[in-house]
Amino acid sequence: MTGTLAGASPHVGDATPGPEPGRGPDRSTRVGTDPEELIRVPFDVPADGHDLVVVANRLPVDVSLDEAGEPTWTRSPGGLVTALAPVMANAEGAWVGWGGSPGLELDPFVVDGTRLVPVMLTEQDMERYYEGFANDTLWPLYHDVIAPPQFHRQWWDAYQKVNRRFAEAAARQAAPGGTVWVHDYQLQLVPAFLRELRPDLRIGYFHHIPFPPLEIFAQLPWRKQVVEGLLGADLVGFQRAGDAANFVRVVRRLTDLTTRGQVVTIGDGTAQQRHVRAAAFPISIDSHAFDELARQPEIQARAKEIRTELGDPEVLLLGVDRLDYTKGIRHRIKAYGELLEDGRLSPTDTTLVQVASPSRENVGAYQQLRDEVELLVGRINGDHGTVGHAPVQYLHQSFPMEEMAALYLAADVMLVTALRDGMNLVAKEYVAARSDDRGALVLSEFTGAADELVGAVLVNPHDISGMKDAITYAVHMEPRESRKRMRRLRRRVLGHDVAAWSQQFLSALTSVPARDAAGRTGTGADRGSDRGDDRADGRTDDAPVATPGYQDAQRHGDPFDADRYRDENRDENRDDDRAAARDDAPADALEGTEDD
Repeated sequence: MTGTLAGASPHVGDATPGPEPGRGPDRSTRVGTDPEELIRVPFDVPADGHDLVVVANRLPVDVSLDEAGEPTWTRSPGGLVTALAPVMANAEGAWVGWGGSPGLELDPFVVDGTRLVPVMLTEQDMERYYEGFANDTLWPLYHDVIAPPQFHRQWWDAYQKVNRRFAEAAARQAAPGGTVWVHDYQLQLVPAFLRELRPDLRIGYFHHIPFPPLEIFAQLPWRKQVVEGLLGADLVGFQRAGDAANFVRVVRRLTDLTTRGQVVTIGDGTAQQRHVRAAAFPISIDSHAFDELARQPEIQARAKEIRTELGDPEVLLLGVDRLDYTKGIRHRIKAYGELLEDGRLSPTDTTLVQVASPSRENVGAYQQLRDEVELLVGRINGDHGTVGHAPVQYLHQSFPMEEMAALYLAADVMLVTALRDGMNLVAKEYVAARSDDRGALVLSEFTGAADELVGAVLVNPHDISGMKDAITYAVHMEPRESRKRMRRLRRRVLGHDVAAWSQQFLSALTSVPARDAAGRTGTGADRGSDRGDDRADGRTDDAPVATPGYQDAQRHGDPFDADRYRDENRDENRDDDRAAARDDAPADALEGTEDD
């Protein structure tokens, strides 16, 4: 979907964006550790601001200039956009992020009921803040140092300045007592900067990638500043319970703050005392939409065409990843090559389709990875291929969602062998697409999805022999067991979609006690008492503020404990056993049953 930005005024340059047009005089506030850095914020908190503001590295659209020099936008794909689009539209919220074109400064504009607030980033910002500190320092550090992180002070300086710029933009958009939701590792300093500027706000932060253990995180020269940045939030969300525990342990070691379970107390005994909760909120996909897409006759017909184009192999294996060193693509291809060499899989009857979408092509580590992967693919095809058939079909390109759904339907076994991954939504997409209850999922135990997707064949991707055994087991799995596993997987994926994820996080965040402009809690701090509005939860503004969910979280810790999930699935297993009598029936005869 594309559109033009009527009335928007583009400015191209390297200067830091000035104050938003129409605002009053500014004041300067010192924030952070750099005494020379000043943030300019509006003198008055906007009374007509937004109740919900999302802050992410990217806007939900890509903005560029057309041939006439006019700004145009194209909707960006992605799970976060899908998750928050309906929430933002209903709340008439604002989204703060980069528009996708370096040096392009734009005034805010509205798309589908959401006010989009572009933050201008220069070419130097992109080089130092994004490609440098975010993706060459934090990304490898947070992914178990699979590749060595680089530490440069210029990158860190740029990271601070850009985070301050995002915080300033968010501060200008949020209504008194509003809610701000900050996303991911590129913006870890924003919560603290925003707290300094706007103590009245409820601030949430969600970390989409893994959070490393103390022994790895401690390598970061600016480790304490990053922790203090995250502690500016009221709620810090992670993909896995283990990531939340890692964060709390880091807080205990690097600060003198009081912790109890997964709750950190800041300003203990003062009027500004507040609690920061760390918890797991595993993200998901728009699973019902993906399920409906995969059921379309044209998608199912395309799945059959794909198998025909590949020569109708008896076994079709599929890998879908960004070309990233964290995804375990080399380990997967190596294991597959050895299975062909050992004769455990037939090179004439088996095909591996590896989709590796381009990623960070200007970074040396990614260029090297591509060379290594393509060398492995060429070697396997050279050793085991025949005229008209290649055991590995390697596709270094991206595909639309319709083609991906057809690939998922065509595949007998899905291989997700990441060395470290916050969640891995590809695994959930494969499950959502399999309304036929067929197929098998081989899943790395180092993904967040492994905590939820009971029914997958778990594997340690570093153990090549073990991975070979897992792939062979999945290939030769009995249809009855395959259907039982897939039903269990689909119950989880369809029952906990991306809408449930966003609702759970925002419900926990909005249960945080309201604060006044000085950051003090109490019923008088509730902005609703001044505005006379009814709250979204049906409680009137005159009603007392109750936060049982927040208090329960302090007492009981993480609601998304993996062991609890597995306990719940034991009950589901009994349902599977009762359905075993139907497992030998044709898959199409099972459509519409309670297992769907």
